[in-house]
Amino acid sequence: MPGSTPQAGLFSSEQVRAVARLTRLHLTDEEVERMRGQLSAILKHFESLSKVDTSNIEPTGHTTEAHSVMREDRATPSLPRDLVLANAPDKEGEFVRVRPVLE
Repeated sequence: MPGSTPQAGLFSSEQVRAVARLTRLHLTDEEVERMRGQLSAILKHFESLSKVDTSNIEPTGHTTEAHSVMREDRATPSLPRDLVLANAPDKEGEFVRVRPVLE
């Protein structure tokens, strides 16, 4: 319920709304309540992981032998300017026009 004190490990409606604002999501009151439960369940899973004794475990980046699946980085010709500009939502001369980031 909005304005109530959340139980330990539970997200409040205000916290869910704050996360929704940060992610630019509009949530109905019903969706806020559903997300409260889901986010709280996720948090409880992480809390249970924090109880696992890992003091004798070597830090690793992967749990298995990992090999890069990325291709070799090689220089290649750029796309033709006309082709790129044809897909631009807004252009000015030879440039793609974008909204100002700083005012």
